[in-house]
Formats: sequence, structure tokens, C-alpha cells
Amino acid sequence: MTSLELAKEAAKILDSKKGIDIQAIGVREVTTLADYFVIAAGGSGTQVKALADEVEFQLKQLGISPNHIEGHRSNTWILLDYGNVVVHVFLKETRDFYDLERLWQDGEQIDLSSVLE
Repeated sequence: MTSLELAKEAAKILDSKKGIDIQAIGVREVTTLADYFVIAAGGSGTQVKALADEVEFQLKQLGISPNHIEGHRSNTWILLDYGNVVVHVFLKETRDFYDLERLWQDGEQIDLSSVLE
């Protein structure tokens, strides 16, 4: 699976669990951290955890495990690092505070209309 396909699959999983304002940003040209960031929000700490858990579970079913996970205790920002794709799941207020979309505005906005309902 390419990194773009992985980013879209993560977005699709987040959408299936009612993730809020799901976006993918191509950052390959602006950083060596990853090829894509997938960003979503949840309406509560419980939903943030459920969204991150579902991404981890569904991708493991495809044989893809995260290299690293951060933030499971806080439930305000959980990061799933899949190497070339990093999935950020925020509490809405936390997402607004960190504003990753602004920080990575030089990246490429990925069209997710084919995978989001």
C-alpha cells in the first residue's frame, strides 16, 4: 500500500466512526517527518480515543501496525505514527489550539471526497 493509499484508508476509517473535519495534507515536500498527515477531531475525549483505536485496529487487520503511538492517556491528542503517514486525532479545542493546518499550510491539501461520505 502506498503512503497516499494509507492516508486515504485512515481517513476512511476516521469517517466511518464520525470523525470531525477530516483532512489530509501532503508534507513530503516540506519535511522529512512523513509523506502525509491525516488530521481529525472528536467531540469528546472518549471519541478521540475511539477514533484512534479504530484506526489502529482496522489497519492492523490489513497487516499495518504503527511504529509509535503518543497521547493515549490524555485523550486530547493521539498521534499514530505509521512512518510515511502520521494520523493526528484531536479533541476539537486542542485541534483549534495547535492548528496544524496553519503550521503545514505549505503542504498539499489532499482531496478526500472519494473516501469520505
